[in-house]
Amino acid sequence: MTAIPLASRTLTVVAAAVLLSIVATAAQAEPELMAVPVDDASLTPDATDGGYPSGIEADDPASEPTAGSAATAATEFDVDAITAEEDPATEETADPGLQEDLEETVPDVDDWIRQLPEGSFNDRRAVAERLAASGDPRVPGVLTALADGRLLVSSEDPRRILIRAPTGDAGRDAVTGEAVPAGTVASGRRIPVHNPLRNALRSLIAVATISSPDPERRASSLRRLMRDEASADVLPYLDARMDLETDAGVKDLLITVRALARMDAQDPQQRLESIEVLRGSLLSEVRVRLEATASGDSDPEVRAAAREAIDSIESRIAAYRFTENLFFGLSAGSVLLLAAIGLAITFGVMGVINMAHGELIMIGAYTTWFIQTLIPGALSTSILLAIPAAFLVAGLVGIAMERGVIRFLYGRPLETLLATFGISLILQQAVRTLFSPLNRPVSSPDWLSGSLYVNPVLSLTWSRIYILVFAIMVFVALLLVMKKTSLGLKVRAVAQNRPMARALGVRTGWVDALTFGLGAGIAGVAGVALSQLTNVGPNMGQAYIIDSFMVVVFGGVGNLWGTLVGAMGLGMMTKFLEPHTGAVLAKILVLVFIILFIQRRPRGLFPKKGRAAEA
Repeated sequence: MTAIPLASRTLTVVAAAVLLSIVATAAQAEPELMAVPVDDASLTPDATDGGYPSGIEADDPASEPTAGSAATAATEFDVDAITAEEDPATEETADPGLQEDLEETVPDVDDWIRQLPEGSFNDRRAVAERLAASGDPRVPGVLTALADGRLLVSSEDPRRILIRAPTGDAGRDAVTGEAVPAGTVASGRRIPVHNPLRNALRSLIAVATISSPDPERRASSLRRLMRDEASADVLPYLDARMDLETDAGVKDLLITVRALARMDAQDPQQRLESIEVLRGSLLSEVRVRLEATASGDSDPEVRAAAREAIDSIESRIAAYRFTENLFFGLSAGSVLLLAAIGLAITFGVMGVINMAHGELIMIGAYTTWFIQTLIPGALSTSILLAIPAAFLVAGLVGIAMERGVIRFLYGRPLETLLATFGISLILQQAVRTLFSPLNRPVSSPDWLSGSLYVNPVLSLTWSRIYILVFAIMVFVALLLVMKKTSLGLKVRAVAQNRPMARALGVRTGWVDALTFGLGAGIAGVAGVALSQLTNVGPNMGQAYIIDSFMVVVFGGVGNLWGTLVGAMGLGMMTKFLEPHTGAVLAKILVLVFIILFIQRRPRGLFPKKGRAAEA
């Protein structure tokens, strides 16, 4: 009987024994971090620079008012309206004299701002619409203050239009921008607005901002219009902007918003044209509008076109979902590769069942945390310094393990399993004693944060991308060491025929130590990468030990290429199973698959002769 089948059957017993442990561990494990696209639709700068403050960010006009918000202004309106002795009938009928003045004269923006307190709510909306179409940079700030209840009329003569600051009693002149004393602001009277006007102001603020020189602000305004279900009322503003827009991304968004606004057209042909424009869009607002059209439009041809467009969009989404699962599978495979590639050296080449491999990963993660505490202000530098430091620290611990315990147990895999399991418990307790049992936070540099935005349904996290690249780099580096260096040549010689290598003068004892140290050092490097994905604690290595053994056995004992294929294959298998079975059951199914596989092919996908095969 060869040693490889013996080791494989041993692993089968070990894997089956920890099956229940896997269920508990997987149930408590942290879920994978999903790439979620960030919708940068809020216009947060204050009213000073014409921005869109957080006070009117709520999409639901019917939301409960809160203190200091625009909704509070709505509750204050009744008092102001009574104080100002407004005629309620003016909410329905505009002042004919003011409307006639607006139509027959063309005042400048200053005059329009001064006219905001005049007339009824409808008059106020008419003035706001003209301000929004003016393109004046002051307009977003003025309309925002009006919607927030911070636009005041001074009690001075001549009166001035004032903007009260969101916090405090200070303010500024809405026309000139000059600072106004707190006493003047306190004596001013708020220009009243009601809910219909406030809702209209949201869209008008977005319309006023689509002329901003900042492309991102223009895009945010268009996204605001899209969420507010842009109607035909904003079409003239969008049409006027079409020929002026120079940014390709913003123009695509502008075309989409314009098509959504035309979906309310009376002419079915215009609705069909809009559906054709929206056919390739992946935005959720577009799908919602098309669903409503497909189920509620009066024209059967329009309903059929909307349904066809939805089916086309769903097909594209399915393709991107597959791409996303593929990426997450490769990402999970890269984590498995980093965790298992060191074990491929210690177990695959040396035949040692190292149950302390997870603790070597933990040592690398704690090394990363320790270096970050030494230079907390330089995250990028600390993460780069942690890579060689973790390799050295974990490698030295591995050499100490090999020289102190493992070298006496070669050829007895079950005894190495028990001995290294005891070492793993000692290392865990040592970490608890030195650093406490609490998890340690490891911060990520900016270039590891965020996501690569591809489209509205697909975004890839930068941390996963970098770890995938890092795992491939580690694999290539280890492959070069094993194929192109003197150490690699000696390791392969000892693995294939230890007596012959010793006869040729190879110091097999030191080769064993250096080989074990190399595998342990790579495990430490894996800990650096894993510290960016999960909590750093005494038990973090336990989550990867069984997975590492599964990868090595599945790929082929002692074969680095088999480790790569096994890690990526198992990672993708798990991620494609999870949407259908859940994370826990997917992990169990993969474990059962590995157990059945090694019964049929105990040498793995890519078997390789070595010391264990000839024992």
